[in-house]
Amino acid sequence: MKQSFQLDLPGREPARWLDASKHTVRKYVARQRRANLPEGADYWDFACRFGSTEQDSVEVHFATLISLMDAAAARGDKCFFVSIRGQAAVRARRTAAAVDLVSTAAGLEPAQE
Repeated sequence: MKQSFQLDLPGREPARWLDASKHTVRKYVARQRRANLPEGADYWDFACRFGSTEQDSVEVHFATLISLMDAAAARGDKCFFVSIRGQAAVRARRTAAAVDLVSTAAGLEPAQE
């Protein structure tokens, strides 16, 4: 999905257009997640770009996309560009050191072998 969203259309509140743009993004992501995964893939990952125009857009993490849309509206931007591309991905296995690091950060005792 590649789309520019306008926030300053006449006769409408910018907050309503912002809500509509968030809904469009969430609807696309939900539709993509319902699609069948290819053989060997575990989940859908999303490559996202955000900016004031397509040429100015930069890669961002999917989890920050909605907050970037809110920030653009708070700055008073008239429009913004969002690009989301779904791609099948495989989860990486955690190493023993990573598991110990997570359990230590959580205040748990590391597993004794």
